[in-house]
Amino acid sequence: MAGQHEEAGRRGFLKRAGAGLAVAAGYPALADTPKTVPESVVHAGVTRPLTDSEKVQRIASNSYPIRFQFKMRNPIWSADQAQAAKETRGNMTLLDFPAFTKEHFPGVTKMDVWSSLFGDPGDDSMFVETHFESYSHQPQMLSEFDPSTPASKKWLESFSNTCVKTGTQVHHISNNAPRDICDLDAEKRKHGVEVAKKWLDGAAVLGVKSMRVNSGGPRISPIPVADPSSYPKNNQLAQYLTNCIESFKEMADYGGQRGVKVTLENHWGLTANPINIRIIIEEVNHPFCEASPDFCNWEHEYLMYHALNDLAPYAHTNVHAKYWNRWKDPDVQRNVRIMLNHGYTGVFALEYEDGPWNGLEGAQYLYREVMAAL
Repeated sequence: MAGQHEEAGRRGFLKRAGAGLAVAAGYPALADTPKTVPESVVHAGVTRPLTDSEKVQRIASNSYPIRFQFKMRNPIWSADQAQAAKETRGNMTLLDFPAFTKEHFPGVTKMDVWSSLFGDPGDDSMFVETHFESYSHQPQMLSEFDPSTPASKKWLESFSNTCVKTGTQVHHISNNAPRDICDLDAEKRKHGVEVAKKWLDGAAVLGVKSMRVNSGGPRISPIPVADPSSYPKNNQLAQYLTNCIESFKEMADYGGQRGVKVTLENHWGLTANPINIRIIIEEVNHPFCEASPDFCNWEHEYLMYHALNDLAPYAHTNVHAKYWNRWKDPDVQRNVRIMLNHGYTGVFALEYEDGPWNGLEGAQYLYREVMAAL
């Protein structure tokens, strides 16, 4: 009984301590979170709510929801996606996106852009052929933008000039191009890091604040191996994590020289589990390596809020405010409040995935939800 009382007392202490730390940090403990927690600023010693113009500075448009409206080089679509692309005709390029942002998202000047939309699709000299394994484990070839070619550098300068003229900024790149970052094959891993460095150089031209890099490796994370004499072990997962940590250390060092953070998003493989993202960031231990959580990219519904709560302290620059009907009624405002309760001061990018609206309508829904939560 004494042991039980001691354990209960320990739990009570931790709960009270956590609440005290939250109050000391200036935001309520999660258990006491009200329905609406408006973001605020301190001005002349007085705390006040954000104005609408200040709120929109916390929001970024996102090219992914309207990806079917873009011209793309060798796009890989499902049958439904191909039909959607055909219906929207695909006449845009990224050079049009700054003006699109200004027109459809009042006051928003920041943008989160998808790597697959970079470059002039008709100019072969901007692209490199990349071999990769599809979701169905079939080898495929993809033509991807190479930021290091002369034509690509010229295109990046043009994009940068367009942003300046329209008063916009590429805040974040959601990048799929660097691959094999945790691969057990040393040459594949080295190549993936080199691709990331080329993109970090290109990101610096645009004044980008952060860039996502996927961990690579198997799409489904390795599972433990049974040990009849002890607990199960997962040595293969540990090796993937070791490789990923080494790669992100190198990329964070390089990104630090370019002024661009490298981020981990909750995608597949290693990063499907939020604890792996925490492990990588804590082991890398670098100011230019952090998390960029997505509100809906989870393997089951219980992760949608609890895992975001775990990752929120590791995110400082960009998150994906997402609606996706993969889950029933994802609560966008609740997720925004989770971020705010951890003192997040970064940007919410409007990445609508799928649901009852088209891409633009979905992103505009997210705009209203984030504004309301702020």
